[in-house]
Amino acid sequence: MQLRQVAAAAAVLLSLSLLLLPSTTHAHNITRILDKYPEFSTFNHYLTVTQLAPEINRRETITVCAVDNAGMSDLLSKHLNIGAIKNVLSLHVLLDYFDSKKLHQITDGTALAATMFQATGSAPGSAGFVNITDLKGGKVGFSPQDNGGVVSATFVKPVEAIPYNISVIQISSILPSPEAEAPAPGPSQTNITALMSAHGCKVFAETLLANPAEQTFEDNVESGLTIFCPGDDAMKSFISKYKNLTAAGKQSLLEYHGIPVYQSLAGLKSSNGLTNTLATDGASKFDFTVQNDGTDVTIITKIVTAKITNTLVDEQPLAIYELNKVLMPKELFKAALSPTPAPAPAPEADAESPKASKKKHKSPPAPAAPSDSPADAPDGDVADQTTDKNGAVRFEGGRFVGVILSLWFAFLQL
Repeated sequence: MQLRQVAAAAAVLLSLSLLLLPSTTHAHNITRILDKYPEFSTFNHYLTVTQLAPEINRRETITVCAVDNAGMSDLLSKHLNIGAIKNVLSLHVLLDYFDSKKLHQITDGTALAATMFQATGSAPGSAGFVNITDLKGGKVGFSPQDNGGVVSATFVKPVEAIPYNISVIQISSILPSPEAEAPAPGPSQTNITALMSAHGCKVFAETLLANPAEQTFEDNVESGLTIFCPGDDAMKSFISKYKNLTAAGKQSLLEYHGIPVYQSLAGLKSSNGLTNTLATDGASKFDFTVQNDGTDVTIITKIVTAKITNTLVDEQPLAIYELNKVLMPKELFKAALSPTPAPAPAPEADAESPKASKKKHKSPPAPAAPSDSPADAPDGDVADQTTDKNGAVRFEGGRFVGVILSLWFAFLQL
């Protein structure tokens, strides 16, 4: 009997210890982390523009060496192309975890860290490695390995950390690297309209070619672009409605079929929610919702629900998907919205007729940080998950299962 009581007490203690255990972090979001610090807004913006942010979010055990806006101004003054900027910033992402404590406790006073620039395979020789040196007076220096031993930047302060997952620190300046700054080959000059024409979206492609919207698409390819092109049958049945639109309306409708960021099909499936488009312009939202429907991905407007039926291109920075319907924004097709049923039996008034757009069409603003880089979760958390301010998803259910089992075991021993 005494042994049973001891076993029961042990089980209760085990259950309490399970409750006190910290939750396990499974993900982080570098964009959300840096959003809280305005002094890193330029650095954060270019992590998004260069598509480094989702790559950082997919990795574990990583250190981001952030540079403030003044330091980024020095980099931008060199007028590098977007590929070179990506290489330079990837040199500031270390593939190991270094928080403030570890930086000041480096074995033998120096450490060599591989970076994302090295991992891309674009870095010649050892140009993608960074030397970290514990200097006298409590300072820590950083320099590319091929910099002749000259310290290029120093540790300023810790910014934020999720222990052993991601550490974000500030360093004093951009790390110089002729190899990283060398002009990187930009995206191949893909003829997007020819590509669409050859794969079942000829009518949409020809319509786009005859409109100023085509230049908007071209201008966004380098920084990342996803196009949803309606198939020929869908466009042929819609073309009479298209011809009735104003010039500004036609341009907005075409731009509504593009989003200013590259999204793989897997990325679309994992980042359901409201999405801005190339047509988004201030008060004119021109947004739609991406939503999974089983294994399919659907695009939902207030007027129509379209389904992705084919992938034409999916190679960063460009993705093109075929749709089975034309996307109709509510801003242009208000009359198609179903009227709200009136409480009284009297017949309802007709819905408002579409009005011609009076605003001068503007180019779309620079995209906001994508809320759903491949690491963001869909709207609405799963019941047994919580999300912290850094976008780190924590699983809480397992420990409570352990508690229940432990208490059940204790009950059996009584």
